Amino acid sequence: MKADGFTGEEAYGKMLGTSMLCAVLEIFFSLLPGKTIRKIFPPVVSAVAVTLIGVALTGTGMKYWGGGVVCAEMGWKEHAQVRDSVGFGMPVSNVPSAICSGSAQVALPYGSTEYIGLGFSVLVFLVVIELFGSTFMKNCNVILALLFGYFVAGVSNYEGLPYVDTSKIEAAPVVDFLWTQWFGIGIYGPAIIPMLIAYIVTTVETIGDVTATHEVSELKTDDKEYTRRIQGSLMADAICSILASLFTSMPNTTFSQNNGVIAMTKCASRRAGIATGFWLIIMGVFAKIAGVITSIPDCVLGGMTIFLFANVLISGITLFGELNLKSRRIRFISVLSMCVGVGVTVWPWAFLDMRASPYTAKFWECSDCSETMKGLRNAVSIFLSTGYCIGSVLAIILNTILPEDAEEPVIEGNVRWSAIGQKSTYFANKDVDIEEEEGDESKRGTVNDEEAGSADNSGEGEEVAATDDLAEMEEAIKSE
Repeated sequence: MKADGFTGEEAYGKMLGTSMLCAVLEIFFSLLPGKTIRKIFPPVVSAVAVTLIGVALTGTGMKYWGGGVVCAEMGWKEHAQVRDSVGFGMPVSNVPSAICSGSAQVALPYGSTEYIGLGFSVLVFLVVIELFGSTFMKNCNVILALLFGYFVAGVSNYEGLPYVDTSKIEAAPVVDFLWTQWFGIGIYGPAIIPMLIAYIVTTVETIGDVTATHEVSELKTDDKEYTRRIQGSLMADAICSILASLFTSMPNTTFSQNNGVIAMTKCASRRAGIATGFWLIIMGVFAKIAGVITSIPDCVLGGMTIFLFANVLISGITLFGELNLKSRRIRFISVLSMCVGVGVTVWPWAFLDMRASPYTAKFWECSDCSETMKGLRNAVSIFLSTGYCIGSVLAIILNTILPEDAEEPVIEGNVRWSAIGQKSTYFANKDVDIEEEEGDESKRGTVNDEEAGSADNSGEGEEVAATDDLAEMEEAIKSE
């Protein structure tokens, strides 16, 4: 937008207005009938979405653990074959850099031992709490482990340089509030399509997160209450995104880490959620608290978030466990959706531009395109490189077009061998045609549960009846 002559403040205001406009799409999804939502998002789609969200988030947590997202994605600059040309401090370009600066004055390459060690301290303390902590401590293990990692970072230093930036705490005012700066609301046409794609991604993520919340809260995911919660969460997500723009902030989405918190604390109370919202508002007003949170090193946050994100992944796997994976149809939908979704999550650069290298992905090079085409191209790139988006959409399409599995005959009941006198069974339905090729073993059925129960409780007369039935069956086979 700067190329079009807009100032930074004008460009930001136009993005806020565009976000408010596109949020209407998510409101539309929330107004769909419950039956339609359940049909579009059956259990197999929810399982795919939640699992892929977990895979993507766990990778993000690992980026933070190693030092930060930006330096993780610029790690290629430290490759031995190019470091002398584009590495840290070289004249070509060192911004963005493979050197992580998310820990106060310490600047080290991504994956440095110091960063890994600080993040690992969080995981170690989680194990200690599980081994020796009280029930209360286990329920509070997330915040306790994060505070422990923060403490370790606070008392540590790298060659005299601190990992915790206390200047952010000192610079923050005691009390602050919204609307400290205004931006003129506007609409930016080329950003509409990418923003609509972003809200589709948000819709899929919200449905997946709510499904995961139901799973870890031990609630059903196939009843009307679940559908109502899906509708309410989509409506709340859209309205809060509109309010966020009015509050001069970018749109929001559901917070997947909360599923991990619920799983570990065993607390799924709505009152806890309301209380959390209240305290978040308070912390938003008292800027000193925000200063403390922003001073936590990225590697410490990564050690905690990777643990929470992995809980989302486990929730997705649990949802898969509730599916009939012996069904060819369900298995095919799952495999095809997951292979694409996990693939682009692990390696999105097939469709996505590398950081600081816009419009260069060979999938669709567009450096000379018009602004409208660039917007369309970015939207398609985001869609194809977001694993839980493309994977979930594939699952929805496949679930719609693939026919149900053909019914297979089911052998029911238990056979009382003593009533028959040999290791054979007989058909409950005497009218079934028996077809057998010469040389094959005799095809035999079983009694149903009711007949089996009566056979178990019967006397000699039932044994004779069973033997007569066997004789009739064998006679039928011989006649064929």
